[in-house]
Amino acid sequence: MRKTQLSCAIVAALASTSLSAQQADSAKAKIETIEVTATKRTESIQDVPVSVTALDGKALENLGIDNFQDYVEFLPNVVFQGTGPGQNEIYIRGAATTQSNIMLSSVQALQPSVAFYVDEQPVSMAGRNLDVYATDVRRVEVLPGPQGTLFGASSQAGTVRLITNKPDHTGFSAGMDTSVSFTKGGDMSNAVEAYFNMAVTDDLAFRVAAYNDRQGGWIDNIENDPGNGGYIGSAQVISRISGGVLADPEGMDANRITNPDINTMGEAAVVSPQNDALVEENFNDAVYSGARFGLSYIFNDRWDIVVQHTQQTLETEGVFAYDPNLEGESSTNRFQPEENSDEFGLTTWTLEGRLDKLDVVYTGGYLDREIDTLADYTGYTNGGLFSAYYVCNHYDTPDNPDDERCLDPTKYYDEDTTTTRNTHELRFNTTMDTPWRVTAGLFYDAQEVATIGQFKIASTELFPNLARTTVGNEDINSDGGPFPGEVSFVNDITHTIDQVAVFGQLEYDITDTLTASIGARWYEIDDEYKGSTTTVDVSRRVKAFGSLDPDELAAVGEDPDAVLAAVESGQLDVSELGPDGVLSVSDTIYKFSLDWKVNEDTLLFANYSEGFRPPVTNRVGGGLASNQSGKFDNFRIPVYSTTDTLDNYELGMKADFLDGIVRVNATAYYSEISELQTSRFDPTNISFLVFTDNVGDAEIKGLDADVTWLATDDLVINAAFSLLDTELTRVNDELVGISAGVGSELPYSASFSGNINARYFFELDGGKTGYVNGSVSYTGDRMAGMVMDAYVMEDATQLIYGTGSGLKIQDEAAVYDGVTYTDRNGETFRGGRYVQESYVIANVAVGVTNDAWKAELFIDNLFDESAILNIDTQQFTPKVVTNRPRTVGVRFSYDYY
Repeated sequence: MRKTQLSCAIVAALASTSLSAQQADSAKAKIETIEVTATKRTESIQDVPVSVTALDGKALENLGIDNFQDYVEFLPNVVFQGTGPGQNEIYIRGAATTQSNIMLSSVQALQPSVAFYVDEQPVSMAGRNLDVYATDVRRVEVLPGPQGTLFGASSQAGTVRLITNKPDHTGFSAGMDTSVSFTKGGDMSNAVEAYFNMAVTDDLAFRVAAYNDRQGGWIDNIENDPGNGGYIGSAQVISRISGGVLADPEGMDANRITNPDINTMGEAAVVSPQNDALVEENFNDAVYSGARFGLSYIFNDRWDIVVQHTQQTLETEGVFAYDPNLEGESSTNRFQPEENSDEFGLTTWTLEGRLDKLDVVYTGGYLDREIDTLADYTGYTNGGLFSAYYVCNHYDTPDNPDDERCLDPTKYYDEDTTTTRNTHELRFNTTMDTPWRVTAGLFYDAQEVATIGQFKIASTELFPNLARTTVGNEDINSDGGPFPGEVSFVNDITHTIDQVAVFGQLEYDITDTLTASIGARWYEIDDEYKGSTTTVDVSRRVKAFGSLDPDELAAVGEDPDAVLAAVESGQLDVSELGPDGVLSVSDTIYKFSLDWKVNEDTLLFANYSEGFRPPVTNRVGGGLASNQSGKFDNFRIPVYSTTDTLDNYELGMKADFLDGIVRVNATAYYSEISELQTSRFDPTNISFLVFTDNVGDAEIKGLDADVTWLATDDLVINAAFSLLDTELTRVNDELVGISAGVGSELPYSASFSGNINARYFFELDGGKTGYVNGSVSYTGDRMAGMVMDAYVMEDATQLIYGTGSGLKIQDEAAVYDGVTYTDRNGETFRGGRYVQESYVIANVAVGVTNDAWKAELFIDNLFDESAILNIDTQQFTPKVVTNRPRTVGVRFSYDYY
């Protein structure tokens, strides 16, 4: 019954086996086959002619893993990238790109390329996938490759489905699971889960599952020490990114720690922020708590309904990354309290009926999610276009007309986001005894994301001892802050997406062993982006570019003639944007497959499938680039990123050998991505705001395989690996020298990754069974992001911290036509990307079980490997998201039937 958070479970896949010692009889035992609904029909996983991996609840438990990183290890072709619980994105088979940083994901994020479902309800969200704690789970299904014909827009590169246990009408059952663990250099963690199932009558049953998981931290927020890798600050960095606005300033704020060498460089004095009050060991805690309630009612022998509601709260504090400029791999410097509260309620319902010739299924769901985030935003000083305005500038007073200082750069970000999603699907499956079968349906989806994000700087609220003064019409802090209050910039945005679709799939048995199928999905999506920022009326701006009305364009500060010229030349595309500001797209995608049942134990299949992501409106769309030199002459920010599409070709095999004791499933694939979308923040050339763009085209070649072997009566071995070759084949002109060039790898996915797991059973007295479980996983080197900004980041890191990060960089720009990265002042940097270096993780567990209970001792991350899971550059200096250090613990579970 024990599972952990969805961030873990959605990428768990190793093998579809959950054998006891008694089942592993070499003469009779065969690998258990899971029933899945990958094609929206219930079928054996070995008979479904698509690549799909599934683990039932017992198999998930047998793996003996209990956190996010551990699950990732057991599906080599799936990657989870992000900055911590509730802040991650899924990528499958290398179809990855740079996503918006988490502090802007609610405002300006790409739609996900992998769909995530809880039962029949799609719950994917841009930038912040729903992080469901996966308790009382029936199985997890992972479908690599485009699944758009059956699962819609976010299924471009794959689909992940979490299937929960439903109320059971056969009787009463209950169970619990608890664990306690201790992390090296970190706090204790503990978890408790329980479920309760009761059949009230033959027709009515209900089920409740509840959980509370407190995950102790291991990252330390240490005191800022400017002389030992801490935050020194650099006016040179601020001047460069802000256009060289600082020139031989004088003056120093003696009330703050400053860089003692700064004046010898002919620059403004820079204040190093203090964090004494925030120093804390193991400050990155996470707590999942919630419950799921289910009710099942059987109307008659043809109709039944299941209604479920899940309520969950995820609370985190601190950050889950360390600063590589500091000593060790568990220390960071943060200058503001950081916390994230992520609460959701998910109500779903499924009505199933059986007619004479059809099965009818109506499913629906309503998701209501609230996110409150408080985050340190001091890092904006390292890279934001207006850094000089915020912390370094002339704050003239009558007594000191030439006063120029760099002030305390401490900033923070406060976000309140509400998300709702309402979906309905009606589908039909034929049940006739004919050589053909049809699945067809209608789908409706209404999403709304409403966010208010406030970017704040130091003010009297944060430093109440600071006096205020007025100079002219400007109300400023005595230390030079230019804002009347603490808020310097606000995003107030509401983003709505309405989708309707019609889908269907026809299967036809050409012979008893050869089947062909064709699927299609017609969709129409309306995307509306409304609201404003401190500087931009987004609603009016979008409508102006949709209508191309000269008066409206002029009203939003644009030259109508220049905009019309950009549209006529093809530099700007507004063809899908209506005068009402609604971005509308519609299309039809297809899937074709042919499968051959060679014999009872072997299936061969060939598929062609299409996937897509819809366009994304840019809040600063159509704006003229800040830098109007060279290739940026007359360049305008796209009004929206266009749809990117993925065409996939694959050949696969599913086969059992040696009388069912060896199973080999393998799929080779080739994918082409056109107009790959990416999130882009390029303050040195174009805009101080994040926007979305299309980087160009890419291709992906790969091979996935998993093997299960019942080696002896008592030994089960599972293995899986992924070979991957990704390549950018075309780069749009305006991104040459910024994005990695033609021939470069796509980010986040390794060329090779794999794992092996062995489980050994042995009999004990009293009808008990002992077992030992061990696993080893390997993940190869991966590129971090799409932009060749590593050397720029390193330059800033050296100046700001007095030391480099020490992270590995792959030099790329010199290979591609000699193009290098140039900032707004013409300074040139080498182009390269950070490398997320390879790592190996090993886990081991030993336990005792009988039919009712299980006790287990486990060690996760046996060799205490510090893995680089993500290199986060959203603070304009690199931070490394890492895994939990060696953790030792015990688990106990009990089930009553």
